[in-house]
Amino acid sequence: MPIRPTILVFDSGLGGLTVLREIVAARPDARYVYVADDAFFPYGQHSEDEIIGRVVPLIGELIARHAPDLVVIACNTASTLVMSYLRAAYSVPFVGTVPAIKPACVKSKTRRVSVLGTKGTVQREYTRALIRDFAGGCEVTLVGSPELAALAERALSGNDISDAAIAAEIAPCFVGGSDGPGARTDTVVLACTHYPLLLDRLVKLAPWRVDWIDPAPAIARRVCDLLSTHHGEPDEPDAELIFTSKRPHNLSRALMPFFGGRVPA
Repeated sequence: MPIRPTILVFDSGLGGLTVLREIVAARPDARYVYVADDAFFPYGQHSEDEIIGRVVPLIGELIARHAPDLVVIACNTASTLVMSYLRAAYSVPFVGTVPAIKPACVKSKTRRVSVLGTKGTVQREYTRALIRDFAGGCEVTLVGSPELAALAERALSGNDISDAAIAAEIAPCFVGGSDGPGARTDTVVLACTHYPLLLDRLVKLAPWRVDWIDPAPAIARRVCDLLSTHHGEPDEPDAELIFTSKRPHNLSRALMPFFGGRVPA
């Protein structure tokens, strides 16, 4: 394994930046390639076969072009569908992103947990299997948000997003409001990597306090487990941002915090 590994982070859009931020903090020595498949965004509008048929060969092309030492699929929708295909097709180590149902249910005191994801993620059998295997007696509410990922993308691009629009997307997560604090939802799983982009707004607009479970720190720990522990000084250029649509963008400065202060090429 090289002293300074190359890590490729892939998402349907910019939501995976929340995962990238945690990985960069844990491995500041690595070189990073972030790929946003905006030409196919949002994945929730496509069938399972379409997503598999799109992502598997695209990842192969990216591996051939960038020679990463590890690939992170920073997208719940893609991870619940393509991980087995990717691992069968390519020898590079992969780290996926799946709803953090087990830690959420362990953490919950009221035993009421909500999973907030895209419609595709919450409808997937993979997610329901996680609930069967790891809910541990918790009442789990699945909430498929049709617009929150797109709202997060728009907010990151500098557009104004109303409180009402966000509040409407998260309202179904809050169950048992009339039952008192001891019986209502106290934990919400963020099952889309876009959602932590709006975390400050989610906290402010929640009808009561809940714990918001972001999988990004656990993903960063897994990346560190799979890579060499040696830390060196990064070379330049050491960060690259790619949009599959090849559209021009002026986000480099805005995205610097996600890249550990670097300006992505």
